[in-house]
Amino acid sequence: MIINDNLDKGLVVYELKSSDKSGVLREMVSTLKVTGLEVDVEKALQVLMSREKLGTTGIGDGIAIPHGKLECLEDIVVVVGRSGQGIDYEALDMQLCHIFFMVLAPEQGAGTHLKVLAQISRQLKDEAFRDAFMGAKDQQELLSLLSLTE
Repeated sequence: MIINDNLDKGLVVYELKSSDKSGVLREMVSTLKVTGLEVDVEKALQVLMSREKLGTTGIGDGIAIPHGKLECLEDIVVVVGRSGQGIDYEALDMQLCHIFFMVLAPEQGAGTHLKVLAQISRQLKDEAFRDAFMGAKDQQELLSLLSLTE
């Protein structure tokens, strides 16, 4: 999975605690501090929620791929989250979302941003991958699935 270039172990949340769309987005954006990125959480949330108003990023099959662009970023950042209970994310298929891949890109990174989104979408179309993602017994198993372990 090439998205690993934009993914850090600290940006994988094995079990999201939030129970609604805005809470999940806030929780995922807040993990960026783990990697030392100075991101204005409120500004990032505003960008993500503005994108959601254009149309949900809950694409169906229990998947949401929230995304947006931030001036403060130099590189694309991907945050991964999992919700065993599921979140009402207003998905296209009206089902709860369990798998979250949030993509934040620099303002000038449109081409790469779209490639990362397409790659994530392709990976998540694989039912076996989705099943393994949801079946991960702990953080280590999830990291292993994402090829983030040594």
